[in-house]
Amino acid sequence: MMRVDIWLLAVAPLDMRCGMDTLLARVIAVFGSAQPHTAYAFTNPRANRMKVLIHDGFGLWLCTRRLHQGSLHWPRGEQAQISLDAPQWQALTVGLPWRKLGPDMGIFIT
Repeated sequence: MMRVDIWLLAVAPLDMRCGMDTLLARVIAVFGSAQPHTAYAFTNPRANRMKVLIHDGFGLWLCTRRLHQGSLHWPRGEQAQISLDAPQWQALTVGLPWRKLGPDMGIFIT
C-alpha cells in the first residue's frame, strides 16, 4: 500500500464533480505544491463527501469517501489548510470528531 506521512485538509469546500487535474491545480493553489507521501483532502459544502489526492512518490491517486448518514467533522474558518496526524485522520474519515482526541491520541474528550 502507499505510504502517507502527512495529511492535509483544505478548509474551503470544493465541487465534487472535479477530477484529478482540477484537484492537482487546487493542491498547488492551496498548499504550494504536491509533495511525495502526502494526502490532500477536500470536502463538498455539506461535508458528507470527501476527495483525497495522494502523492505516493511516483504518481497521484484519487480517492473518494461518501458518508450515507451525518457529515464529516470538517474545520471551518480563516485558515486555508490544516494538518492532521494519523489518529486524527482515521477519526475524520469515519465521521468522528477528530478535534476532540485527547493527548494520548486514543481517548475522546467530551
